[in-house]
Amino acid sequence: MIGIVFAMFFVLIFLGVPLAACTALPSIFPYAMDPTFTGNYQFVLRAVVSALDSTSLIAIPLFMLSGSIMARGGLSKRLFDVFAYFIGEATAGIPCAVVITCLFYGAISGSGPATVAAVGTMCIPILTKLGYDKIFSTALVATAGGLGVIIPPSIPFIVYGVACGVSVGDLFLAGIIPGILVAFLLMLYAYIYCKRKGEDKEKIRANHQELKRKGCLGVLKEGFWALLTPVIILGGIYSGIVTPTEAACVSIFYAIFVCLAFYKSVKIKELPAFFAGAVKSYAPMCLLLGFGGAFGKILHLLRAPEIISEFLTSAIDSKIVFLLLINIVFLFLGMVGETTSGIVIMGPVILTAAESFGVSPIHFGVILIINLAIGLVSPPIGVNLFVAAPLVGESPMRIAKAAVPLMLFFLAALLLVTFIPQLSLMFL
Repeated sequence: MIGIVFAMFFVLIFLGVPLAACTALPSIFPYAMDPTFTGNYQFVLRAVVSALDSTSLIAIPLFMLSGSIMARGGLSKRLFDVFAYFIGEATAGIPCAVVITCLFYGAISGSGPATVAAVGTMCIPILTKLGYDKIFSTALVATAGGLGVIIPPSIPFIVYGVACGVSVGDLFLAGIIPGILVAFLLMLYAYIYCKRKGEDKEKIRANHQELKRKGCLGVLKEGFWALLTPVIILGGIYSGIVTPTEAACVSIFYAIFVCLAFYKSVKIKELPAFFAGAVKSYAPMCLLLGFGGAFGKILHLLRAPEIISEFLTSAIDSKIVFLLLINIVFLFLGMVGETTSGIVIMGPVILTAAESFGVSPIHFGVILIINLAIGLVSPPIGVNLFVAAPLVGESPMRIAKAAVPLMLFFLAALLLVTFIPQLSLMFL
């Protein structure tokens, strides 16, 4: 029965059936075939409601809402100006400023595609104006956008925490060093690229002079409220003042206050459109989370996690081999699937086997999310590619080809995080 359920799930995905239906239909299939099965229709319905009955999930649409308000408010431009002021004249300074902007904006939005859209719309024209190759610039933003799901507060970390019963706050802490490591390696590649290809120093110097005319205090004054955003959100969580969900509420009020009162880039009459947009974005994810939770409980009734764990532990006797295997599995899922479905469905199933090999649920979650972050810029379903490519009128596959070297550095970070657990567990 387990094999049939999994086969049904993957066939439905291959046929392009909506993801919620891909989990709903296999959830009711065992009872439809065997009326004595415990997981009847009422059980599935209760499981859907139970999966959504979590205050942590409320943080997802709230972070989506605050991220969209801040994107409209131009926070990415102000962040970029601050970093470009300090490192803009150095070799690869501008591309590195873009990566750091993605890192900071990820700490605001919690979403990879949102980071690509906000930072790419602003930074790609600047990069091309300064003489950087258009395809390289777009690939850099698409890849660095993956930092949005690694650096806290991360929406996929919230989903994983709820699906696997792991502390969201601990996951946020665990994502800090891996996120910084990924950003550092992406900047290292940008430096190597710029040393090999060269830069238009005259244009870069002229751009830097424009920022210098504002003065250090002027640039910091403009970017102060943007820089303060992750400090307020993460500082509130780690100090124990607020929970992740409460921090999401704070981020909305902060975004509205800053964009209305200081930057004056958002009008009150525009706010209802932001609220509606957040609901529309979250509704499909909510449906998937509900049916994904029910599917997970059906798999537990079928003893799928235990069976898979027993199979893996009997077939593999090395923790190193196991870690390599799960990286391959989740890389593949990230390439062909959707981030949320991969977390909700496969996360709890593989976690049982991971724990039998002595892998911490926190460490496992970080490995899972980094793999799926790489999947965001990997064809054929790389969402970041489809967000970034239209910004320059190019095909996603052409951007993906240029992103391969960046992805190799991303993979290097993944391997370091996989085999050095302390990088994830340092603050726990």
